Amino acid sequence: MTQNGTIELMAPAGNFESLQAAIDNGADSVYFGVDQLNMRARASINFTIEDLPEIVKRCQTKKVRTYLTLNTIIYDHDLSIIKTLLDAAKKAGITAVIVMDQAVIAYARQIGMEIHISTQINITNIETVKFYAMFADTMVMSRELSLRQVKKIVDQIQRDDVRGPSGRLVEVEIFGHGALCMAVSGKCYLSLHAHNSSANRGACKQNCRKKYTVIDQESGFEIELDNQYMMSPKDLCTLDFLDQVIDTGVKVLKIEGRGRAPEYVAKVIQTYREAIDAHASGNFNKERVALWMSELQKVYNRGFWSGYYLGQKLGEWSEANGSKATQKKVYIGKGVHFFPKSSIGEFKIEAYDLKIGDTLFIQGPTTGAQELQLEEMMVNDQTKDTATKGDSITLPLPFRIRPSDKLYKVVKTEYATS
Repeated sequence: MTQNGTIELMAPAGNFESLQAAIDNGADSVYFGVDQLNMRARASINFTIEDLPEIVKRCQTKKVRTYLTLNTIIYDHDLSIIKTLLDAAKKAGITAVIVMDQAVIAYARQIGMEIHISTQINITNIETVKFYAMFADTMVMSRELSLRQVKKIVDQIQRDDVRGPSGRLVEVEIFGHGALCMAVSGKCYLSLHAHNSSANRGACKQNCRKKYTVIDQESGFEIELDNQYMMSPKDLCTLDFLDQVIDTGVKVLKIEGRGRAPEYVAKVIQTYREAIDAHASGNFNKERVALWMSELQKVYNRGFWSGYYLGQKLGEWSEANGSKATQKKVYIGKGVHFFPKSSIGEFKIEAYDLKIGDTLFIQGPTTGAQELQLEEMMVNDQTKDTATKGDSITLPLPFRIRPSDKLYKVVKTEYATS
């Protein structure tokens, strides 16, 4: 069940920090990969089979659904690993598996696991939905569809009473925010041809994010595309028309970003959670949208556009090689001790200065991604306004820290407007 009963907010999790950040900030579900058999095999740390029980334990406590991604191309030598992984997922209590390959679908069905069809399948019409309804309860639509096309499919599912193996109406899922690439729903061969590193096996080298010069082969005339990364689209963002997305009847909104940092997961999930809840309560308006968009710009992004959903032109290309985030985190130090009776955290400053008024970011596998304003602190057991490298500081915290936690300071970037 979703938190407000209208649309499920699905968060990416590339590691335990991001997983906890998703849970803490209101995700209804999380999706993640294990080892090498997922589309972000090299983009994130990824979990192991041994992590599955801990993932389920954390999520079940907050009634968060868990989805294992197994949506890469599968070869014969992968089949035994697939079976081992699915058996472990079933035993651990993973909610569902996101799949593309027919062999994975067949084995997941054999052991009674709930199946979700990956966007890699490229579902673009009702007849394809009806075919996969034999195996799956939820289907991720192709990223190239407009909202009008998505709504038509949702309406036809209801009209024709299309039900999955569970007996409930098939649910439609779409991507709502995050990185887009030039390939059709993620199917790309550039990396394979250039580096023998297959994007469809989770090993993309991101050739499309680089800057290129176009050469006329007949005349030799060269054009350098200044400030335009011609194969690198801006990031998808649906927050400013989220009301239209919800009105299509889509049941799951998926946030891309298993390769991105915990603060990205925390900020994006928190923002979309607020927007979804505001829509449910009738408080979704232009003023709040402007504030939410400002929040999204603080974390990693290549600029935003609406993708294909609104039927606009087919490409809006990034003007930067990397992120256009208005903020970034700078490492300051690490956790030392937590005093539970007084709820005080102790940190050792290992780099840079810190002062009252700074925005702090604390990250850890159990702590997740916590942001707060520094309003008071003790420096080497004395009340001070500043701390520097080598100092020991203590400050009141509304959450527990661990010695493995890292302390960061949030600073503005060149893209900040003020």
